[in-house]
Amino acid sequence: MQFDPVKILITGADGQSGSAIARLAEADGFFSVIALNRKQLDVTQPERIVAALDRYLPDYVINCAGLNSADRAERDPQRAMLLNAEAPRHLAVACGDLSIPMIQLSTDYVFDGHYASGYTEEDATQPLGAYGDSKLQGELNIRQTLPRHIILRTSWLFSDRGDNFMLRLLSEARESSVMYAVDDRRGCPTSAFDLARVVLAIIKQLSCGAEAWGTYHYCGAEVTTRYGFSEAVIAAARQYEDLKVDHIQPVASKDFVTEAQRPATSVLKCGKILNVFGIRQRPWRSELQRLIREYYGQVRL
Repeated sequence: MQFDPVKILITGADGQSGSAIARLAEADGFFSVIALNRKQLDVTQPERIVAALDRYLPDYVINCAGLNSADRAERDPQRAMLLNAEAPRHLAVACGDLSIPMIQLSTDYVFDGHYASGYTEEDATQPLGAYGDSKLQGELNIRQTLPRHIILRTSWLFSDRGDNFMLRLLSEARESSVMYAVDDRRGCPTSAFDLARVVLAIIKQLSCGAEAWGTYHYCGAEVTTRYGFSEAVIAAARQYEDLKVDHIQPVASKDFVTEAQRPATSVLKCGKILNVFGIRQRPWRSELQRLIREYYGQVRL
């Protein structure tokens, strides 16, 4: 039986999540992909959003654009609000005019990190800084504007693209014999490709008639610390590269100064997405091994 592919338009397609979703969707005949980077679609410009949606008429818009560095957001909160709050509102308005559902990626930083057991979708939000505040405002703008939306919060994203903890860690491991990693912040690392799998699985179910709009959490399985994740990354990379680092020193977050305050606990509970969509968490360790293998298959050292 022939069917028309589901057309998805991805904003911020040159970032971690956007590029992963585009690559996965392009390999799946279920989808037709329009992947637009920042130069191709500036989501801060409402008229450009309207023009792009009128031109492509996608079945779904996946917004991966935004300012996703907590420290940069702290330095430039106005820019963070423009990209993370106002741009989603512009997209939601344009999508509403054409009856196009929207998937918005969000973050664990909407919480303050004081719940050691982790957070459900119903827990009260309390951002600690400009990044979490701007992402939360983006969520609120979408909820107020577009009934048919999915807001998907995730945490500790890593991939082989863009600016992320894993790539920064590998770069430092090539230059330094001793590295430092915080051991009192807890969270669940999430592969961008695992997140992409989840986004596309949700769209497939929505396309088959599921009316399960709202806010969901997804992250990799197993809680760890930045120190624990650092050890896992270095151990995986040593299979392919002779790194300079020979010791990772655990440190307390109070001794590791950053511009933005981080949540002490970034654990997202993922029971709702399992109950509604049947999507189970995958272990981030197996995702890390696969990603490192693919990364070194592409990188010449």
